[in-house]
Formats: sequence, C-alpha cells, structure tokens
Amino acid sequence: MNMLLLIEQILNGLQFGVMLFLMAAGLTLIFGVMGLINLAHGSLYMIGAFAAAAVAGWTGNFLLALIASMAAAAMIGALIELSVIRRLYDRDHLEQVLATFAMILIFSEGTRWVFGSFPLFLNIPDYLKGTVTLPGGIEYSLYRLTIIGIGLAVAVGLFLLISKTRVGMRIRAGENDREMIGALGVDISVLYTLVFALGAALAGLSGALVGAIQSVEVGMGEPVLILAFVVIVIGGIGSIKGALAGAVLVGLTDTLGRTMLPVVFGSFMDPSSATTVGSALASMLIYILMAGVLIFKPTGLFGGS
Repeated sequence: MNMLLLIEQILNGLQFGVMLFLMAAGLTLIFGVMGLINLAHGSLYMIGAFAAAAVAGWTGNFLLALIASMAAAAMIGALIELSVIRRLYDRDHLEQVLATFAMILIFSEGTRWVFGSFPLFLNIPDYLKGTVTLPGGIEYSLYRLTIIGIGLAVAVGLFLLISKTRVGMRIRAGENDREMIGALGVDISVLYTLVFALGAALAGLSGALVGAIQSVEVGMGEPVLILAFVVIVIGGIGSIKGALAGAVLVGLTDTLGRTMLPVVFGSFMDPSSATTVGSALASMLIYILMAGVLIFKPTGLFGGS
C-alpha cells in the first residue's frame, strides 16, 4: 500500500469516526444524564436521513435538508421523551431495553408506511462535489472533508455548551446528582426533554450527512447504533471528549483494518482467501479494541472525567 492511499484511508477513517461521534455524543448524553438505555436512538438517525431526503427532493436545497433532519429528529425525540421515555426513568434497564426496542419496530414500520420500502437517495449539492488537493498532492472528496469539518465544529460546540454555559452546568449537575438539582429548583423534566431532543438532533444530522454517501433506507440506523454503543464504552459513558476519542479510534480501526488486513494476508495467501479472512478479522477489530480498553480502563478512556 503506497503512502497516498494510506493517508486517504486515514481520512476515510476520520470521516467515519466523526459520523459515529455525532451518533455517540447524543447517546452518551442521554445515558450519562438520564441513566437511560435508548435502543431507539438509531431510529432517530434514520428519521433524520429520511427527512433530509424528502426535503431535498421537494426543495433542492441541501442546507435546508440538513436543518430539516435536525428539526424532525429533535421534534420526534422530544415527543417520545414526553410520551414514553419519561415513564421509564425509574424502571430497570431491562424494561428500558424492551420499550425502546418496541419503538424501533414502530418507527421502522411507520417509516416504511410513509416512504415505502424502496431506498431514497440524497444527492450531494454541486458546490460540495468533486475533490480538493491536499498537501502532498492528495486528491480527496470535498464532501467527506465537509463532514469532518462539521463533526469537529459540533464537538467544539458541545464542549463549550457543556463546560461554559448555565445549561451545561445543569446538565453536568443532573449527571452527578439529579435529586439535588431538583431540590434547588431546576425543572428536571424540562432538562431531560432538552437533553433528549439535543441528542436526537445530532443523530438526525448524522443520518442526513451519511445519506448523501449511501442510500437512505429503513433499518439503516441499527448497525450504526451498535457501533455508537462501542464508542461510548471505549470513550467513557457521559463524556463528550470520550465520545470523540472513541469514535475516532473506532473509525480508524475499522477503516484501516478493512483496507490493510487483506493486503497483509495476501502476502502469503491466495487473493480470494486473503480478502475473506482479512474482512472477517477486520470486523472483529473494533470489539478487540473495546476489550483491550476495558481491561486497562474499565470505565473507558475518559470515564468519570
């Protein structure tokens, strides 16, 4: 593998990691503040993608489609928090898992009923098509670079929100001692709805951004949700910087593993077998990474910080 291809795959891994961060950041906020296991988070990712595809098809405006993805996911997220989720806070995790799994089925069938069973396609706008020349003569997709930029901007924005604002102070306090901030006069139910809507909006944005790279289809959120759980376990539950670090590690590990392992095995195996074995092992790498982190840091890289 030459150096240019390696750098391109590193950038692909970074883009994949940033997409996972947008999913995992909302998920870790919800779990860290509310103590809620939300399996329906992947459905909010799917809703954002479908909302973006629909609005882009109606208006032809990609920026408006991104806004619509966040608004739709946030509104649906707030609605389910008000109607279903807040009934689960005092229940055990098994009941939370069963209830949010039921919501996956409801959202999947509802989306299929509204949009049909066939995939939708979200086109990259003309001003984001093509490639840019990076230092060293590397040609890389402008749209993927834009995803990286948006993800890093969101990470900075979330860090400032959590660490520098009154709302962030309440979120951090709610994570540490929800009874105390309730006793101090903070409306904990409003705080929970706000956090849930924020996490849903980030998931919707992630779905919309990825929808322009792959097709938008029912059930697209569940595989990403699994990876998002891996990310927050590696990074540490409730930590935004942990979510970013874990997402980048998972993105790079998965992308480089799928690229490099077939090449490594190809040096002493026939090409077809090397591709099969390499791809199989590559799919295991992120779980090996998670196990390795938990052996040395059971709370994750930034757990409890």
